Amino acid sequence: MTRIIQTLELVDDPQLIDFYIKAHENVWPEITEGIRSVGITRMDIFIEGRRLVMILELADGVSRDEAMAKLATLPRQAEWEEYVGKCQQCAAGSISGAKWRPMQQIFEL
Repeated sequence: MTRIIQTLELVDDPQLIDFYIKAHENVWPEITEGIRSVGITRMDIFIEGRRLVMILELADGVSRDEAMAKLATLPRQAEWEEYVGKCQQCAAGSISGAKWRPMQQIFEL
C-alpha cells in the first residue's frame, strides 16, 4: 500500500465551500465505484477554511499518476469534475490529477 497526501484550495466563497461540502456528503455512486476500480483503496478529504487535504491509499503496484489517468477516463468522472470544479481554485476543465497537488513529507515519527 502507498499513501499519498494531496492539497487543493477552494474558491473564497462561503456558499461554494458549503456546496462542496454537501456534494461530498452525497458523492455519486459511479464516482466512488470508479475511485475503487483504479486501485485507490481509501480516500479521505479534510477541510480547514478553504484548504483541502486528501489522503489517498493505493493498492500495491498502483501509482498516483496511473490511477488519476485511469480515473479521468471513467463514465461520469468529467461530469463530477465540472460539478465540483466551480468550487475549486484551479483551471476550468482540469482533471483530478492536475487539481490536487501532492505534498512532500518532511517528518515522520
